[in-house]
Amino acid sequence: MKKTLFTFLLSAAAVAFICNCGDDGVIDANSNNTTPIVTQISYLYKDGSTSYIIDPNGVVTNVDGDIVGLADIQNGVIYASDNSIIADGIDFSQLDLLTPPVISSLAWVLSADQIYVIYPDGSVTDANGIALGVMIYYPDETGSPTTVGNIVGMDGNAIVENVDVATLKVYQPNINPNPNPVPVYSSSSESPNPGPGPVLSSSSNPNPVYSSSSMKPQSSSSAKSSSSNAKSSSSEVKSSSSSAPKSSSSSQGGNGSCPTIKTKSGGRSGSGFATRYWDCCKPHCSWQQHAGGNLSKQCTNKGRTNDTNWGNGSVCDGGGSAMTCISQIPFTIDGCSDMAFAFAAVPASDGGSCGKCYQLTFDGTGASQTKTKTTANHKALKGKKLIVMTTNVGTDVQQGQFDIMIPGGGVGIFNGCSSMGWGNQGAQYGGLLADCESEIKDLPSKVVTCLKDKCNSVFSNDSEAKKGCLFLAEWLHAANNPAHKYTEVECPDVLKQKY
Repeated sequence: MKKTLFTFLLSAAAVAFICNCGDDGVIDANSNNTTPIVTQISYLYKDGSTSYIIDPNGVVTNVDGDIVGLADIQNGVIYASDNSIIADGIDFSQLDLLTPPVISSLAWVLSADQIYVIYPDGSVTDANGIALGVMIYYPDETGSPTTVGNIVGMDGNAIVENVDVATLKVYQPNINPNPNPVPVYSSSSESPNPGPGPVLSSSSNPNPVYSSSSMKPQSSSSAKSSSSNAKSSSSEVKSSSSSAPKSSSSSQGGNGSCPTIKTKSGGRSGSGFATRYWDCCKPHCSWQQHAGGNLSKQCTNKGRTNDTNWGNGSVCDGGGSAMTCISQIPFTIDGCSDMAFAFAAVPASDGGSCGKCYQLTFDGTGASQTKTKTTANHKALKGKKLIVMTTNVGTDVQQGQFDIMIPGGGVGIFNGCSSMGWGNQGAQYGGLLADCESEIKDLPSKVVTCLKDKCNSVFSNDSEAKKGCLFLAEWLHAANNPAHKYTEVECPDVLKQKY
């Protein structure tokens, strides 16, 4: 029998949650239609009603994560823990692959009709980290929240009912776990299990489950309804950042770990917010009179060819050929999903800021300075860090504001992108995301989909620019004007190489 949602007190305001969706489309948390949860990309093998999960090293578990055997992937055999054969003649290249859910901090994970990641602050995402809604807990007789409740979608209706987080496993955050497909071994020397007789021990469990008694469901004072997640305003702060002589997401590989970021002694710090732009103009820091000997790259040929003639004018000045290098799109590093890297503009009043770096740590809210309402997309960004290097300044950029260079982010004051062969760049301030928010209204998860579609369409003939645009949709969760704390840091090599 379904439980009705009760009225919760949120701070000083009472907000009522009413599910009017009936039985259709509502999933019970105890549904048998489940997908196994994995912590690395794995094979799924089904033998009748029994499912086996095989990790890249051949360790075989059941759907509950218990080790039940080992697999010889090369020869297509699954062995039980007693060395008997569970199945043979398997073509692993034809099996379905399971991918781990994206988890940004300790969270409960529920598998019902799909995978739901439930965070202690109440936010809920799907397996790709896209916001779905919030978790609302049933109150007890005293009005205090219990551990049982409903997942409520962006429209205020229940998606999944009767979720008891006390019965769910708690998973550690992952950092782009095993980003490559699982291998199919081509020779016996590469096979992790060259023959029968596997040796199993509890220490070889590839899917450890972490529990924490300190993880509690949110209190009634912090529970939030989807109705509080009104749409973000489109970018209200003007954020083109070229002055003249005015001035994704892309993965760059790596060694599987994040660069060490060191705080700069005596450097600046504070709070602020991030906007976005890409005007194609020659950066402020590519003018010798501005850079102080620390010149940023400039390019010609649609941003593809490095140009060391620093006297070249900007494409935004009329007759100039120098412009922003497309290589300065934002990017991530494999194995480092909660940290990303980008280039940015800072206030013109900052003066000699060329080549300085800052760490922006997002707090999960929309910027109060721009009256941006906080949505589930902002919450999904909480705790992520963006390391930026300054290449530009803007007379319209405020203190604490970092204007991130993102293709499709809006051209701002100047527009030098007419020669790029791209599609419509969207709103002058806010770009494609601003257009999506205007079209989609109060459904943050659909804004992400809208933005991805626009990135794929507008930059269909430019794969690099498309990667930069998709960075906003994917890594930044299409969060408009997210608030952050910033601190000046030593510039990591991954940025200096592109500067």
